[in-house]
Amino acid sequence: MRFSRQMITVEEALHRLMGRLRVQEKEEVHITEAYGRTMAEDVYATDDLPHFDRSPLDGYAVRAIDTALATPELPVRLKVVETIAAGDVPAVALTEGCASRIMTGAMLPAGADAVIMFEQTEQPAALVAEVGIKRALRQGENVSRRGGEIAQGAVIVRAGEKVNAGTLAILATYGYARVPVVRKPRIGLLSTGVELLDIDQPLQPGKIRNSNTLMLSALIAEAGGIPLLFPNMPDDLGVAKGALAEHLKKVDVLVTSGGVSVGDYDVMAALTDEPDAELLFNRIAMRPGSPTTALVLHGKPIIALSGNPGACFLGFELFVRPAVQKLSGVQDVWSRKVKARLAVTYAKPCPYPRYLRGWLTEKDGFLYAQPDFNEKAGNLGTLKNSECFIVIPAGGSGKREGELVEVLTHTTPSWKREGLS
Repeated sequence: MRFSRQMITVEEALHRLMGRLRVQEKEEVHITEAYGRTMAEDVYATDDLPHFDRSPLDGYAVRAIDTALATPELPVRLKVVETIAAGDVPAVALTEGCASRIMTGAMLPAGADAVIMFEQTEQPAALVAEVGIKRALRQGENVSRRGGEIAQGAVIVRAGEKVNAGTLAILATYGYARVPVVRKPRIGLLSTGVELLDIDQPLQPGKIRNSNTLMLSALIAEAGGIPLLFPNMPDDLGVAKGALAEHLKKVDVLVTSGGVSVGDYDVMAALTDEPDAELLFNRIAMRPGSPTTALVLHGKPIIALSGNPGACFLGFELFVRPAVQKLSGVQDVWSRKVKARLAVTYAKPCPYPRYLRGWLTEKDGFLYAQPDFNEKAGNLGTLKNSECFIVIPAGGSGKREGELVEVLTHTTPSWKREGLS
């Protein structure tokens, strides 16, 4: 099967992979551990917000009818009966001709139906026994009514939403110390090949240090998974099958690096010929990384990425990141594409879509995508500068400077303005 591969598109490959993944089960975590997680179920308001009528500003609580004749030239004077700070319970109900000095967020006294800011009164900074109101107010003006923002019983956070700082704020407002989130998926990770050295080993002729595993581990954690690192796997199919069977018991998905081509020692490619392996795909219309492979073994998905660092990096962004996100309960794993103008001409034709590493800049109000042109699959020197992949469609003569291209972002773009530091 590795020598008679069926070419499919990136979209079809992703569709096949996503169809074999299921959202993880729910777990409850303390609210301090919920940031970045995905909500597992809807959460409801346990009370009105606000749960009492309150003032949204510093000023005086009044009865609007008492201010009807107020003007800057002829202020209406009202007796100040108390000062109400945030957290206080008002002690005096307002009656005709009275006002209460009130602070932002404080509870409105009974009888009050409007609040006038200090700046619209005489001597706004002074503590006075009688305040001069310099304009008429409408009933309900500058009042935050009970339930005016959120009514009791309303959904405040929905299943599938990613918990951000604002989510934490609303959960804390309603006293949710424990938060129902989707369990983080366990993503196994290993590399293949006897040529690989650990990072603390000295270089040897014909061998290289294993950079892919650490890169992928960081990317998995960034995507919301828990990386579980396994020892490098030798290029022996019998040994590999036994090791994989044990590893798969401990993870939700296994990601491998290397061994996906058609060489004599490409163990992951050889695995696709085994009768107990269900092949999802092993040839994709893309450059780099066309031998990227996915299969199901012992009921668990395996995503086998190229060993070349650039192709491995791309394969993660196209397939592993969406897989981790789906397992984590993210509802929309397809929303990382934007349109930008190509900053320079890329004239190299390709029979398949080509994904160029690059970065984004802003110039004259337009977004530009700048390729780094370090496009060989084995090159890793500019990986640290990459923040997107620029998609050059198949065929033709590439794309000209200024033409719109599709861009797949994989990190927060700098969006620097040209000419500015």
